[in-house]
Amino acid sequence: MTTERSSFAEIFLVYLKLGCSAFGGPIAHLAYFERSFVQQRKWLTAEQYAGLLTLCQFLPGPASSQMGYAIGLTRGGIPGGLAAFLGFTMPSVVLMILAASAAQTMDGPTAAAVIHGLKLVAVAVVAAGVLGLARKLAPDTPRALLAAMATAAVLLAPSAWFQLAAIALGGVAGALLLRHVVPTEGMALPTATSRRTAIICLALFTLLLISLPVAASLANNHFVDIGEAFYRAGALVFGGGHVVLPLLEQSVVEPGWMTRDQFLAGYGAAQAVPGPMFTLSAYLGTVLGGWPVAVLAVAAIFLPGMLLVTGALPFWAALSANRGMARALAGINAAVLGLLIAALYDPVWVSAIANAADFSIALIGFVLLVAAKWSALWVVGWCVAASFAASTWGLT
Repeated sequence: MTTERSSFAEIFLVYLKLGCSAFGGPIAHLAYFERSFVQQRKWLTAEQYAGLLTLCQFLPGPASSQMGYAIGLTRGGIPGGLAAFLGFTMPSVVLMILAASAAQTMDGPTAAAVIHGLKLVAVAVVAAGVLGLARKLAPDTPRALLAAMATAAVLLAPSAWFQLAAIALGGVAGALLLRHVVPTEGMALPTATSRRTAIICLALFTLLLISLPVAASLANNHFVDIGEAFYRAGALVFGGGHVVLPLLEQSVVEPGWMTRDQFLAGYGAAQAVPGPMFTLSAYLGTVLGGWPVAVLAVAAIFLPGMLLVTGALPFWAALSANRGMARALAGINAAVLGLLIAALYDPVWVSAIANAADFSIALIGFVLLVAAKWSALWVVGWCVAASFAASTWGLT
């Protein structure tokens, strides 16, 4: 791992490239991050990446976006975290605002073929990421068994709360069974934030969670209502991505702020853009009041996750050097790998692979990533073009 710090501009530009090319949803984003920051740039070791991943899986909020923010935080402090967030999120936010402003829905055979091609990108990228992480997170039989058990459990009971239970049980099993695991050099996570700053962030997270509903009930102000609704969604959802959709629908459709068709149009647009699923908030905010409300909605939904990561990271870094914690982390990482394998099957594989043509396109994309070492952006181009061709020739 490289130990030097990076500037705001350097981190922003790296993440801007990812933000323009990271299709496939939150699970795929984790694979993009592992490829970019562990394999290519070596900003983190595999152990550090796994430790950050475990932390973000435990916290409520958009796990992949928190992971991106956390990597920026370890590389450049709070400015680095903000650079990572802006670079990774801004392309998707801009596209979602433009889509909502134009009131366009993703209809027609061409749009359907493009969206399907992006789903095939997710299959290739997630499969490549799972392969790379499996070598690091399950290098022995006990951890491979823990990963397999977590995969089976989550597939049988696909619930966000059950996923948390699987991670917790992985930690208990690791602490009891993985006696051969010891803390390794580089396990502790570098951070430029102090514990005092961390405590302030945790206190601010709690204060906003409690006070915003009270302010919304008293102020009778639409901007306050929107800020409270999106902050609550970002603070209370576990798993991120698609899991936030029911909360958001309840927040914006049931009060009559927009129709269900408008909400679903935003969801459709979110499938066709790179970056985090939580930028659906930009589309919804634009429908509710133009780009200023979109900016408010985006800031409100992402803020709780950023506060939690900033608050938890300094304490997590200290715990990760403990021998017992190292064993527990090894078990947790194996369970997280199991969750990623389960997600590769459902929803990634299930929603994308419908026939032999789909399988062939995704398989070629996987080979291009793993064997040919192609850039993910080129694989996006391949999968979208091949999906369009297959649709045109009647193969799908």
